[in-house]
Formats: sequence, C-alpha cells, structure tokens
Amino acid sequence: MNNRKYDLEERLMQYALNILEIVERLPNTYAGKYFGNQLVRCGTSPAFHYSEAKSAESRKDFVHKLKVGLKELRESSTNMKIIRRKPLLKDLILDNTLNECEELISIFVKSIQTTKRNMHLK
Repeated sequence: MNNRKYDLEERLMQYALNILEIVERLPNTYAGKYFGNQLVRCGTSPAFHYSEAKSAESRKDFVHKLKVGLKELRESSTNMKIIRRKPLLKDLILDNTLNECEELISIFVKSIQTTKRNMHLK
C-alpha cells in the first residue's frame, strides 16, 4: 500500500506551507522580493479556492472555483521554474514543491474534466 496522502485539502495546505518556506529562503534582492511576493499570492491561494469549491452552490460553481485554483497552480509552477533557472534558490524544497505543484495541476485538471463530464450526464 502506498503511504502517499490523498486528502487533497491536506496536500494543498502542506503545499502552501512549502511555498512560504521557499519564499522565506529567497535572497533579499529586488528579484527575490518580487518573485517571493508573487509566489506567496499564487502559491497559497489554491488551498483557499479548493475550500471554496467544497462549498460550491452548483457543479458549475465548483468547476469555476477549481479553474481559478488551477490558474494559480500554473502560475506558481512558472514562478518556481524561473526561480530555479535564475537561480534565486538552489534547494531540494524547491524541486519537491515544484513536483507537488505538477501533481496538483494534474489532480485539478482531472477533477474539472470529471465534473464537466458528469454535468452533461444529468
């Protein structure tokens, strides 16, 4: 049995905490501050969007909230790739968090596709 956590809310909260850790390790330079500020916003918001989606008023509302979270995950991915290429930070937490981001993107995409498909079945 795989010990991987499948509780999406828990994964998103841990992802947000990892984002905060990355930002705190960035250099105190113009670029470090700029990318850090942006990463805090886009990297922590998917957890909030998912929480909102769980209380969605309809399937359409659920899909909309997940799509917003997906956009933020994709923005986070690009941000971390730039941080890595510059490099503003060389740290295993960056690579691990980027990998988690890509997995979360896949989960959000699949959830959106499944919900849309189910909307058309009813």
